[in-house]
This record gives sequence, structure tokens and C-alpha cells, in this order.
Amino acid sequence: MQNCFARASFQSCKSLSNLLSLLLCFGEQDFMRWVVRLVVALIVLVGLAGSAIYILARLSLPAIDGEIKVAQTLAGPVDILRDRHAIPHIRANSRNDAAFGLGYAHAQDRLWQMEIQRRVAAGRLAELFGTPALNTDKFLRTLGIRRKAVTAFAALQPATQDTLQAYADGVNAFLANNSGPLPPEFIAFDVKPEPWTPADSLGWLKMMAWDLSGNWGSELARLGLSRRLSKQQIEEFYPPYPGDGPVALADIGDLYREVAATLDIERLQKILPPERPEGIGSNNWVIHGKRTVTGQPLLANDPHLGLTSPAIWYFAHLMTPVGASIGATLPGVPGIVLGHNGRVAWGFTNTGPDTQDLYIERIDPNDPGRYLTPDGSAAFVTRQEVIKLRGGSDIVLTVRETRHGPVISDVHDRAQRLIEPGYVLAFAWTALRDDDTTADSLLGLDSVTDWKSFNENLRRFVTPQQNIVYADREGNIGFVAPGLIPIRRPDNDLKGLSPAPGWDARYDWTGFIPFDQLPRSYNPPQGMLVTANHKIVPDNYPFFITSEWAEPYRARRIENLLKERNVHSVESFKQLQGDTLSLMATDILPLMLAVPPKTAPRNAEVPGSHAMLATWDGNMTINRPEPLIFQAWYRELSRLVLADELGEAFQPLWRFRPVLMKNILSNRDGQARWCANVATGAATTCADLIAESLDRALDDLKTRFGSDLARWRWGDAHATRAPHRPFSNIPVLRRLFEVSVPTPGDAFTINVGRSDMGNEADPFGNHHAASLRAIYDLADLNRSQFMHSTGQSGHVLSPHYRDFAAPWAAVDYIPMSMRPADFEAGAMGRLRLTARQ
Repeated sequence: MQNCFARASFQSCKSLSNLLSLLLCFGEQDFMRWVVRLVVALIVLVGLAGSAIYILARLSLPAIDGEIKVAQTLAGPVDILRDRHAIPHIRANSRNDAAFGLGYAHAQDRLWQMEIQRRVAAGRLAELFGTPALNTDKFLRTLGIRRKAVTAFAALQPATQDTLQAYADGVNAFLANNSGPLPPEFIAFDVKPEPWTPADSLGWLKMMAWDLSGNWGSELARLGLSRRLSKQQIEEFYPPYPGDGPVALADIGDLYREVAATLDIERLQKILPPERPEGIGSNNWVIHGKRTVTGQPLLANDPHLGLTSPAIWYFAHLMTPVGASIGATLPGVPGIVLGHNGRVAWGFTNTGPDTQDLYIERIDPNDPGRYLTPDGSAAFVTRQEVIKLRGGSDIVLTVRETRHGPVISDVHDRAQRLIEPGYVLAFAWTALRDDDTTADSLLGLDSVTDWKSFNENLRRFVTPQQNIVYADREGNIGFVAPGLIPIRRPDNDLKGLSPAPGWDARYDWTGFIPFDQLPRSYNPPQGMLVTANHKIVPDNYPFFITSEWAEPYRARRIENLLKERNVHSVESFKQLQGDTLSLMATDILPLMLAVPPKTAPRNAEVPGSHAMLATWDGNMTINRPEPLIFQAWYRELSRLVLADELGEAFQPLWRFRPVLMKNILSNRDGQARWCANVATGAATTCADLIAESLDRALDDLKTRFGSDLARWRWGDAHATRAPHRPFSNIPVLRRLFEVSVPTPGDAFTINVGRSDMGNEADPFGNHHAASLRAIYDLADLNRSQFMHSTGQSGHVLSPHYRDFAAPWAAVDYIPMSMRPADFEAGAMGRLRLTARQ
């Protein structure tokens, strides 16, 4: 028995399976006695270990009071005062010292988040998480995000380079001066952060651009669908923007008969990012002072991004003798990204341009190291990437590049080819240019003073193209959409909608839209500007930006609500940002309700549910069952209508697609033919599928939420899913680290909350929402209001880890003022950073 304990000592018991293996040391007659003793011992050990971990974790909370001497040279002391909401107000003698202070504060509050973000951009997740992260690392190494961040730094203005370095110095000062334990995630993975570099900051900016760019998922999908659907069906599946004429697509089935038949679209769709889903984007609007109670402009912004724990944003206020700025920062990046500088306020939404193209390149049949171009064959540019794998040997990845960009079909092992020998799939994206100077523009926003300087600053903005609304203290409002947008030739019949033949010059980019010809407006006569990812250019705009604008439901609702009042206030803007009326639901539901429910349904609740929805106003509110019933009904209907035509492609393409669904249910141009079951040959009608899908929806809801319909609540089903990396993947830790609150809305409401219809385990949870809300009052910018989705701290034991979540869900706000009397009242602490003598 003693030998048995020696073999299974406490030091070796690192998992529950190790501890349970101790039971094998005892005879059957002693089994129960030792089980009881073991359980008691486990409780004691877990309690002691838990207490030790808690103490260590508490010690890792940052110091927010006192003075810390740092090795770096500073122009003077840097004061970091954290107000009652844990927002740092950083006072410094220079812009670079302020960036240093922000880097220090970011590292104090969000170090693990920053560590994960830079590892994502650098393709170094497998060093922490092992084999499950390997494909992600391979893909990001193939794109070369980190390499492009290094080359982008060289293209920046010297002042921007200095600010990025000062920020990195601030992060590294915290790492050098921190004497306590690191946050618990570092302890759990036994990792020590490396020094921060400017390329780490620029890499995360590129990953933000990735989140908001391109249509390559739908390019792949169109190519895959060409194996199952006709050209007409593909054009119907991806309908034109409402009010626009049809988007004629080249017959890619003919163009790529051989390649489309051999390209493994399904596997590509599994390992590469999917289509950009509905709700990804943002809202912003600005109105002139002639339409406000104060006589000065009001500006509102709520960017819609994937929810995370902690939030993607971090509030801060930077003050120097030459100016100040306040608003939302990105941990890992210096400067105020969304906010105001005391003179000018601004807000972003995503334009959604087509700045990414896929190219199928034909390998030179005489030399596998070369590929065909319009001017003959050219050699692949190759490099090797070494990926360190936790618990395994290093992986050597050979990356090939063509004139269009990196070859992404090499991501998987060559033995599991994604494309037939003789071809490769290359990827072009504006963010992969060596001269990406976006950081110049972002860091320059703090010093713009008027419309002219605002536009001049944005000339260096490359990616992702954003709809930026503007207001200044002089009463002017404006909008501009900066960024590099490729110009495609008139004879490019693919229009960036499907992978193009890389050897055909028709499909090459011929330049970029000149900055002065990008969409913009200044003091428009209607006195308001609205962008919500919808079409922002008139039909006669001379350049192609995209044919995949977001549906105009949110934009239409914002415009309607702005026009309902003669004058607006901060309070009316809050009401707008909290609006939950789904114009998609009010658009589609009447077509579904026009079909009577089954006369003999499986569910006795079918008639009552049908009657409830008939009186429902379309508001996606938290405390009602109707939004949940509608979403479940629509979900099952889309499955019945589309799954037979799409086959294996259905699951990755399962989206709301309201324009397509409306066209089918209203039989526009005969599109009701989608309701026939092509898999079985049954002549089902849309009415048959509408009735059957309600029955199926109620079956599903009963399984998920119980049989008492009166207890169903949209907010409970639609709670936020804000994952923590990586502890959301561990059930016992998920509830501790993941922030989740009931929320209203859908993908088409102003108060957006996008669920993932194709997620069978959680089809109603809120995965993408208003990551930030802000309202700027140009009559007194110190009355401006802000809120983001979790809390300032990324440390799970901090009281500020999740303290914003409930007010954010309730569309509440905190004021963020530049007046010392405002932010000093109730301050948590003041930390001073000084240079060592």
C-alpha cells in the first residue's frame, strides 16, 4: 500500500484521472472505506489549492496607487488616475509619454487578452494550446500577418513609429516592474510574456481589418454551389441589394468545370473563415444642430463585433499640454480609436467593400515551381515558417506566394489536397500590402481640428474601409469612407464574386479608387447622415465598391426614427440605440402568417402560437416568447426550403437571407419553385413548408426550453455568448470566465444581437452585438455617454471584470468627461510613473 502511494504521489496527481487511479491500489473489501477517505481528502486538497490559487490571483491584480520608477526615459511624470469606473485618465508631458502610460495601463488590466491577440496575429497559438490550434496557425502564417506588420511599420511616419515604440515601452515597463504573479491564465499555461513590439500592435490592427473585410467566403460558396445549382439559382441565392437590378454573374460552372469539380469546397469552408454573417458591421448617425435641442450636433456610434470576455474595447482618456482625447481604445494599440478630442467627434461603421479576391492559379505543366500568368510563367516565391507545437515537434510549413498573394490551399497537408494537382488557390487582400499606413490615420485622429484636417489625416487610411461620421464644435457634420478599394476592369465578368483565373489579365486589379473620389458628404441639406452597412453610394457612382451591401433594415429604421422627431437630444439617441423593432420580422412574418396553421398539428400549441404572432408588433424584447417562436419558425422554414437544393453546402451557408426568403415566399419571378423538394421529387408548396416548419419549431423549442410556452423568454435564449480564450472551452471554467447576460434584438434591429442559426447546440444565443455604444454631444462633449459590454478589467477576480455587462444589456451608459472635477470625484487611485535617475 505504501509503495502504491509512492507511485501515485500528490506531485503526480495533476488530473482527476490520476487521483481516481489511486482506487486501483486497494482491495475490494477496503474499497468503500478508502473512497470515503479519498473524497474527504480531495475536498480538503481542493479547498487548500483553491485558497492558494485565489490568493495568488488576488496578488496579480494591478497596483493603482503610489509611484513606480521605470527604466525608460520620459519627458516627465505620467499620472494614471482611475476613476470610479476603473477608466484611466492619463496625464503626460508629451504624446509619446501618454502612449507609454496607456501601454502600462493596458498591460495592467488586459495582459492576457493582449497576449492572445498578438499570438493570433503571429500564428503562435499552438505554442500554448497544441494541436487544436495548429490549422489556425498555419493559415495565419500563410497570410503572413506578422510579417506584413513588420513591413508596415517601416512605411509609417516617424511620429507614428515613435508613438508605437513608446506604447511598447509602456507595456514592457509593466512587465519589468511587476513583482507579483501574472494573471491566472499565464499561471495555468505556464507562460511568460515576451517584450511587446510595435509589430504586435500593428498585427492586431490587421486582425481587426480581417474581421471586417472581404467576401471571400461567398466567393468560395459560389464556386461550390456551381456544382449543384444553375447560374440562375446562384444569382437568386445571392440576390441583389433591394432596389438594384440583378447582378449578372459569369457562368462559373462552365468557366471552372474541371476545377470546381475537384476543389474540396466543403473542407475549405471548415478550415477557413466563413461568410461574413448578418449583423456584422455597425450603426452610426449624426444630425445637425438645427435638429437638436442644444443647437449643436449630436453623433451616435455602436460598432457590431464578435462578443468576447473581456470586451474588445477599453476606455481611456489621454491628456498632454497640446491636446486631449477620450473614448475607446483597443488593448494592444495606442491611441483613441473611437471618441473625441474636445473639438471633433467621430464614429465608425464598416463599409463592407470587396477588397479580397481569390485566384485559381494554374501551375506550369513543365515546372511545378512556376505558375502561369498573362505574360508567361513565373516562379512561386517561397518561404519557410516554423511553428512550435506544445507537446510535439516543430512543424515546418513551406509557404508559396503568387503575384496575387499567398497560396492558401497549401494550409492543409499536401496529402489532403484541397484542390486538384495542377492548380492552387491564391488570396489577394489590400491589408497585405507592404505600405499599409492605417496606423498613421488612427493615431492622427487626436489632433484633427476641422473637416479639412480630418480628411487630410484619412488619406493614409488603408484598411478596412470604414464609414466615418464627423461632427465638430463649430456645428459642422460630415461623412467620408476612406480606404484602398481595388478598381476592376469593365470586362471583369466575375466582379469579385467568385474565384478568378489567375492567368487571365481581365481579373487583375488595375489600381485603387482615388481618395478624393471616395464616398463623402459635408453638411447635407437634410441635416443628417446615417450609415448602417447599407449601400452608401448612388446608382451612378462611377466605381465598384461591392455588390454585397448589408440589408437596409437597420438603416431604414434609424432614418425613420430620426425623422419622427423635429429635434433630438442625448436621451432620444439613447432610445434609438436601444430600439428592438425588427423590420426583417415585420417584412417576412406576414408572408408566413398568411398560411393557416395545420388542422391537425403534432403540437397543441400551434394555433395559439400562430395567434400570438399575429398580434406581435415585431419587437425583439427580452421578456416575451414571440421573438423566440418567430426565430425558431423562420429557422426551420429556411431548413425545409433550402437544404434539399444545397445538400452538404447547406450547413455552412445556413443564414437568415431575408431577401432570398421574401422572394421565395412571395413567388417573385417564380422563385417559389425553391419550395419543391428536389431531393425526393415531392411537389411540396411553400404553404406546405410554412405549416410544417411551425410544428417543427415548437418541437425544437419544447426540447430546449420545456413544454410550458408561457415560460419561454427571448432574453433567456438570446443571452450573450462572449467567449473567453481559452477557458470557454472548459465547461467547469466557462461560467467563471465567460460573461453572459440576457439581451434583446436580432441581426436586423438597431440594438443588434446576431444569433448563429446554423449552430445546432445554440442557435439563438447572441454572438455579435453592439460591442460599444457612444453618444457625443457637441454642445458640451463632457456630457458624452459611453458603454461597452463587459468591464475595464480582464482579470476575472477584479470587480471590474463584468460590471458593465448588465447596464450594457439594459442600454445604459456612463458619462466620460475631460473635466478633472468630474473624473476625480470618487477616483479609485492615482499611479505615478517616473523615470529612474
